[in-house]
Amino acid sequence: METNQVIEAAARDAYGRLLSYLAVHWRDLQAVEDALGDAFLAALETWPKVGIPDKPEAWLVTAARRRLIDRARRIRISESALPTLLAMSEDAQRLNSASVAFPDERLRMMFLCTHPAIEPAMRTPLMLQTVLGIDAARIASAFIVKPSTMSQRLTRAKAKIRAERLLFEMPDADEIPDRLDAVLEAIYAAYGSGWGEAAMADSPRRGLTAEAIHLGKLLLPFAPREPEIYGLLALMLHCEARREARYDDEGNYVPLSEQSCMQWEQGMIVEAERYLHTAAQTGGIGRFQLMAAIQSVHAQRLWTGRTEWEAIAQLYEGLVRKHPTLGALVGRAAAVAEAYGAERGMILLEAIPPGEAAEYQPYWALAGYLYKQMNRKEEARSAYSRSIGLSTDASVRQFLNNQASTI
Repeated sequence: METNQVIEAAARDAYGRLLSYLAVHWRDLQAVEDALGDAFLAALETWPKVGIPDKPEAWLVTAARRRLIDRARRIRISESALPTLLAMSEDAQRLNSASVAFPDERLRMMFLCTHPAIEPAMRTPLMLQTVLGIDAARIASAFIVKPSTMSQRLTRAKAKIRAERLLFEMPDADEIPDRLDAVLEAIYAAYGSGWGEAAMADSPRRGLTAEAIHLGKLLLPFAPREPEIYGLLALMLHCEARREARYDDEGNYVPLSEQSCMQWEQGMIVEAERYLHTAAQTGGIGRFQLMAAIQSVHAQRLWTGRTEWEAIAQLYEGLVRKHPTLGALVGRAAAVAEAYGAERGMILLEAIPPGEAAEYQPYWALAGYLYKQMNRKEEARSAYSRSIGLSTDASVRQFLNNQASTI
């Protein structure tokens, strides 16, 4: 592998771990981000000349630490910072040992982002950027705000962490339930970001699905009685089990109802079912459990040969009552249409306020499909056209074009 590819892989796969590891020792997030950026630049300049180090992550940590020390000397940080600098130096030497695994401090970092002093609306965006390395523009798109606005808000949140010297520590056991929702939301958003770009070979976010599942599993020892952790893991694993079936050998998009069950990863499905069973035993039903249960019904087609749309429609009804997001409302309309006919599904779809769905691609894709079934040709063409314009996946656009061409 060429040097630049190794550096790109480190930036893509390890940025969150590197940032979190440095930040828990050095509590100025902005300074850590700057130092880590300098370390990557130094790698681009140095590695082509001297070769790729045996442990690239440890090399980057050492380089970033040196820049933090230089900064401390320049601005004359008080002597209270010296123990931290020495500990970081010792850790950097230890990490260079081939037998030492790089520590994963991202959970501590994520729970810091849920600190009560941080504005609730900024907790998930802050986690997405600092822990998972998602850029502000992408986060802004997900939260429907301008990139400049999101960047300003993120900068203010980091400044608050520094100014108030918030502790980079796991909360007490009795605090975790109140701070867990934002962590789960960030993990789910990260999974969705990676899932949406799974077919793009050059996307830096393709690996986020595996990272999200890994982070979910890291949570379990800290909150083994929280059913929504198991629910989220079940949801992600059910979706991940179908990754290879989403596209055919030519790269064409294949919708779930047309996928070959034989391409699904049965081991992941069994693991997902085990998590879902554990969630059910812990008591209480949450959003992620319901979403996982919907995917579980889809997975049963592997054994039964059919999809129980009535059961899926019932689960969506429960999801909408508990967490009426736009995605849940559109999903309910789709399930009801499959179970009870296009007309009933369209009634639910048209009940969604038009302004809320204006930029939501799945809404228009479903509208095109239902209008087509109802033989409302002009409305179907218009909806498909809008859905195609909103889609970022070329293979999905081609699929929708093919659907529209047969109206």
